[in-house]
Amino acid sequence: MAILSIPNKHVQLTDPQEIRSFMNQRGIFFDQWFCATVFDDSASSEEILLAYHSDLDPFMKSGGYQTADVISINSSTENYAAIRAKFLAEHTHSEDEIRFFVDGQGLFWFHLENEEVFNLLCERGDLISVPAGTKHWFDAGDLNPFVKAIRIFIDMSGWVPEYTNSGKENEFLAFNLPNRG
Repeated sequence: MAILSIPNKHVQLTDPQEIRSFMNQRGIFFDQWFCATVFDDSASSEEILLAYHSDLDPFMKSGGYQTADVISINSSTENYAAIRAKFLAEHTHSEDEIRFFVDGQGLFWFHLENEEVFNLLCERGDLISVPAGTKHWFDAGDLNPFVKAIRIFIDMSGWVPEYTNSGKENEFLAFNLPNRG
């Protein structure tokens, strides 16, 4: 279940319909898919993709997406600090960044024109599509990161980050992950 936060306004939304509406009004697609399959760390990318092919295939076909893969990050991920640093810097992409979280969690931050910076904590079952050109950054967490997500692409080269060098992300380094209270 996702949590949307606007830190500078002390706002937190947990209702999926409110989150979907908020995101869609800003051109960011958000949905929640049924996520019944539980995978252990030995699950291959092929097993994960096969488990969700009935959802993925129509979604990919309708959006013109050509390929999908699986990203898995955990506390034993080699060079995690360097990987995290790349994700933490504000950037854009030349194509949509689409993630379906099959396990774990990750925090997408958004820096849109004429808007307060906000973030969306995505968890198991959450699907997000960040439109091409949208300023954002991502955090899997400093301690005990755990993300298992399907990434969907038109062309994998479109996923290469184009850094803004704004430094905006530095204003939110002290943000604590939201909780459900």
